[in-house]
Amino acid sequence: MKVKDIMIEPILVHKSDFISHAMELMDKHDTRRLLVINGDDVQGVITMRSIARKLGTWKKSNLPASSIHVATATTNAFTKVLPDTGIEDAIVLMDRTGGVLVVMDNSKVLGWVTPHEVLTIIRTAKGYAAEAMKEPIAVSVNDRVAHARRVMLDNDIGRLPVTENGDLVGIITEKDVARAMMNFRTLVPDNQQDERIRNLIVGDIMTHNVKSVRTNTPVSEVISLLLGENIGGVPVLNLKDEMVGVISRRGIIRHLASMTPPKKGR
Repeated sequence: MKVKDIMIEPILVHKSDFISHAMELMDKHDTRRLLVINGDDVQGVITMRSIARKLGTWKKSNLPASSIHVATATTNAFTKVLPDTGIEDAIVLMDRTGGVLVVMDNSKVLGWVTPHEVLTIIRTAKGYAAEAMKEPIAVSVNDRVAHARRVMLDNDIGRLPVTENGDLVGIITEKDVARAMMNFRTLVPDNQQDERIRNLIVGDIMTHNVKSVRTNTPVSEVISLLLGENIGGVPVLNLKDEMVGVISRRGIIRHLASMTPPKKGR
């Protein structure tokens, strides 16, 4: 199977559009990223994480998201590939670069491949959640959202389990943070933003009733859960109901890449 067999049409946004418009497109199409263009040229990718990074720079600018251009939050988290690139090579490349794959024929964009498309065709992946999870980094219900944002950016992760008295009570994602930051810039006067953001805590914006899996949950079942719920990752619990990890789409890509035998000559 080739990338051309699983690629989808990317949702496009122009680099001169505003971040508020980009977030509207993400909500409308239920996606976490957009392909940024300038005419026919690919400029990069804008993601919920890059928006959360940009809108959280309070000391630099308190402009609303409707006044900040997409170009300021565009990343180079993509790799150009040919349409006949094999799926195994695509998985390894996606894991190595940490971005998405933009399928191109000369200078024309044919489509792109994100972790979602890869997981859709790898539903029979071998292994268990314990083999693909990462050590959890959690925050407390009473931690500030600004702190949670910083933890996400410093550790390059898209979600943080939320605990209270040692119990898992929710999850906060980069989308939650980006949305909260945008609302603050839109609704709160400039001279009150610094003070008000200090009072915004994780418990105010987190998702309750968080989904989770067990260490012995097959990776194939985790994939079905993530795709079915359209979520990026979930906490992993052991048989004692203790949180011992987080498994994400990227973690599963990493797991799949580790099982891909290297080609001769590499």
